[in-house]
Amino acid sequence: MKNIVILISGSGSNMAAIVRAAEQERWADRLQARVAAVISNKADAQGLAFAQEHGIATAVLDHKAFASREDFDAALMARIDAFSPSLVVLAGFMRILTPGFVAHYAGRLLNIHPSLLPAFPGLNTHQRAIDAGCKFAGATVHQVTADLDHGPILDQAVVPVMADDTPEQLAARVLTQEHLIYPRAVAQFLA
Repeated sequence: MKNIVILISGSGSNMAAIVRAAEQERWADRLQARVAAVISNKADAQGLAFAQEHGIATAVLDHKAFASREDFDAALMARIDAFSPSLVVLAGFMRILTPGFVAHYAGRLLNIHPSLLPAFPGLNTHQRAIDAGCKFAGATVHQVTADLDHGPILDQAVVPVMADDTPEQLAARVLTQEHLIYPRAVAQFLA
């Protein structure tokens, strides 16, 4: 069985979309894959309850309890590796990972970013797209490399930018597409 470990920091809506797809598309039978664990760096992450309701192991590792980013990432790796992951999925995990962490999971670490990479890596993507006068925005699923938001692209979705869009309106439109492409990209990657 290919174990998937998903990292979240908040609501976990992309994690929930992946879990639902795994159940509905019978990944355990079709891909010999399952979501084995959901780990958060925040104890109050709402997505943890969803994972628990679906019988998925959960864990919390508070990054504030560690002296350095490297110490946190080392502890996080130990927690993840306890599940023997074939794939580690970042789903709204709001931490920049150390090069050592990224290297440890090279070739099996995925992320979703709310822009059409390589445009607008980093934060505030929706406001930046609006400010730049973009007619289209979207989301990108990519493999994680040491360069922030620059790994090989696995899937993308495009949405229009409306003339009167606020960043929140654009974000909501993009998020609906994230929920479609992230599970698809994970399944294709595992296949």
